[in-house]
Amino acid sequence: MEDRWLSVDEIGIYLGVKRDTIYKWISEKGMPAHKIGRLWKFKKDEVDEWVRKGGAI
Repeated sequence: MEDRWLSVDEIGIYLGVKRDTIYKWISEKGMPAHKIGRLWKFKKDEVDEWVRKGGAI
């Protein structure tokens, strides 16, 4: 299994949403994200669990 950090653009493509939506979900919905320097990075398994629990609603 691939276990690498995904960028905002990559997680947006994976979820089928625009990057603006990703930033909104981080700030308003508690989307699991990690800030590394100036960049937001994501673990796919954390985001999958967040979506399953209804975080993106």
